[in-house]
Amino acid sequence: MPTSRSPGLLTIYPHITSRDRLLLHLLDDHQVLTTDQIHRMLFHAQRTCQLRLNELATLGLLDRFRFARDGGGSHPWHWTLGHHGHRFQAAAHHRPEPTLRATRQRLHRLSANPRLHHLLTVNEFFVRLTAHTRQHPHARLDRWWSETTTTQQFRTITADGHGLWSVDDTTVGFFLEADTGTEPLGRVVAKLDRYAQLIRRGGPRYPVLFWLGSEQREEHLHQLLYGRRGDVPVATATHPTNPADAVWSPAGATNRVRLTELPSHHGQPVADNPNYDDAGTLVL
Repeated sequence: MPTSRSPGLLTIYPHITSRDRLLLHLLDDHQVLTTDQIHRMLFHAQRTCQLRLNELATLGLLDRFRFARDGGGSHPWHWTLGHHGHRFQAAAHHRPEPTLRATRQRLHRLSANPRLHHLLTVNEFFVRLTAHTRQHPHARLDRWWSETTTTQQFRTITADGHGLWSVDDTTVGFFLEADTGTEPLGRVVAKLDRYAQLIRRGGPRYPVLFWLGSEQREEHLHQLLYGRRGDVPVATATHPTNPADAVWSPAGATNRVRLTELPSHHGQPVADNPNYDDAGTLVL
């Protein structure tokens, strides 16, 4: 961690590139990313990525941690904001400047969080979409909201994430439920009730994407969904797949489709729908 002898924030500015600023923004919103995830989103060469991350850590903009693997070796480095990174983001968003103690506490809580694996799984979903856009210029990830932002914006749902995915002139919104196998599937299905309430209030009718750890769990989920009212569009896929491909199995269907083939409606211009401004204009 930076000490009192670390350079001041303003003296670091000449070293911060536009790519660095994007990385700081991503870590501010989504808390933690691995070296590999950052490489796939922002760099071409892995070695260049590793060197730059180490440089940003030396400047106090980033910090990192990793754990030992059972049987030997280590898990990949997990990167998060360092103290100067938190200071930079606080200044950019008009938030109170954090103390060094607060930065340390945040790092310790994040590294010890029992839901860390789940958080990385959620981020991996969006990383794959972002990486796909680098090879396919006609595709765009127009929105990537964390669980915190999604809850703040939609209020009554607690999705793991929310996004807007566009291919050419087609844009589809979605809510993500990243499943790591820790919850009974009955509880997973029960989450759809709140999405149905959101739709009835005039909110968006976006598909809920269940991203599951195995084909067996996916099959069991479809069995529970069979015969359920179709108020909320639902589609499933498994973790090994690329969510940008034709891997999504809609509830009640037999063929797998792409995200842009799923039903999606941005909802009505009601007060609690963040897709509309105060004048009732759609702003995506």
